[in-house]
Amino acid sequence: MQLFNTLAGRKEEFTPTDPQRVTMYVCGPTVYSYAHIGNARPAVVFDTLARVLRRRFGEVCYVRNITDIDDKINAAAAKEGVTIKVIADRYAAAYYEDLAHLGVQPPSHAPRVTEHLPQIISMIERLIASGHAYEGQGHVLFHTLSYADYGKLSKRDEQSLMAGARVEVAPYKKHAGDFVLWKPSTPEQPGWDSPWGRGRPGWHIECSAMAEALLGETIDIHGGGHDLIFPHHENEIAQSVCAHGGKPFARFWMHNGFLNMQGEKMSKSLGNVTLVHDLVKLLPGEVIRLVLLTGHYRQPLDWTDDVVSDAKKKLDRLYGALRELGDVPPAAGVTAPQTFIDALEDDLNTPMALAELFELARLANKAADAAEKAQIKAQLLDAASLLGLLQGGAEQWFAQASQAGGSLGAAEIEAELARRTAARAAKNWAESDSIRDSLKARGVLVEDGKDGQRWRYL
Repeated sequence: MQLFNTLAGRKEEFTPTDPQRVTMYVCGPTVYSYAHIGNARPAVVFDTLARVLRRRFGEVCYVRNITDIDDKINAAAAKEGVTIKVIADRYAAAYYEDLAHLGVQPPSHAPRVTEHLPQIISMIERLIASGHAYEGQGHVLFHTLSYADYGKLSKRDEQSLMAGARVEVAPYKKHAGDFVLWKPSTPEQPGWDSPWGRGRPGWHIECSAMAEALLGETIDIHGGGHDLIFPHHENEIAQSVCAHGGKPFARFWMHNGFLNMQGEKMSKSLGNVTLVHDLVKLLPGEVIRLVLLTGHYRQPLDWTDDVVSDAKKKLDRLYGALRELGDVPPAAGVTAPQTFIDALEDDLNTPMALAELFELARLANKAADAAEKAQIKAQLLDAASLLGLLQGGAEQWFAQASQAGGSLGAAEIEAELARRTAARAAKNWAESDSIRDSLKARGVLVEDGKDGQRWRYL
């Protein structure tokens, strides 16, 4: 199995430290509002990776955190006059619900920062004791010059590190690039007691402490969006390696590319921030998931109306193939084709895997005897499950698609097809063609085959 390791800058063979247990940490959301579709991309990508890893290695201990201490959460809570827990609970619940619509399975652990303050304080104390951190005016900062490999993940030199960090010049810093591990809280801000006074942790130390608490000092895979490489993941490495006496923090670093909207970067100023919470009311979750898997995870992905429409049509084809296989039970012991597995084990090449999946759909539409249908059905369902697709029945899919798209319902279509069958029986070809053309004009394609009429949404 090959995975691209950002730290090495190339694909490398992946084997876990424990041959039967993979440890993986992925940075989750800061829960001050609903998640946007860009936040959903790493959730879908690493959910798919976890499925593939389980298939090959067995157990996957997958940690995806919730950041529930943050100045944006503080601001949202102050605006509503509630505690930060109220805000965090509300939007964490919405996040889980939205991801469930996309077929994202729950991680093994979903830790919150507020649950790990003792571990965070302990890690900071170790960094101070080892000379990698220092206190200044109620702050504790990591001294970046104390870690010789700082910048290795992002491959930046000192000058670009300073520019990229948008560093704050402060009198309590020994070096401009030093970053905060602990900061003081004002009386009106949330805060926790510590050896350095009442305060709250910095962003970077939170993930290091939670990963250590749940996965140990060295983990197999650390993932997240490309935007986290610097400074977040660079800082995680520095503080974790130094807190662990020089042991590696993560053996593989994986990052998904950005998601753009209609060719433009998503931003509030452009007014194109699209929330998952809104999308799942308009689109079937599998459509959203398929869009996010259509491009290779490391490349930028452009969310457009055409891409969404194409994903709908592709799922119609897949569910149409499943419907064509009928009630034939899948063959026992038959799994996804090796070419499909090979694609996913080649750095999660979902475009190639999807091509193999559609080849199975093509074969399904041509299959003649029950034994062949049973084999293809088993392969199709097993392959799709690794991508989190075809998780419902075909009839359910087409009924759902009609409701989401405002199209004719399945019952209406079947009634029209019954009229067409009667017209054909009476050899009234003009009426038959008229019904077919009318359905096509309303977004339903009717196909005549050896087994009768089939339909799908356009």
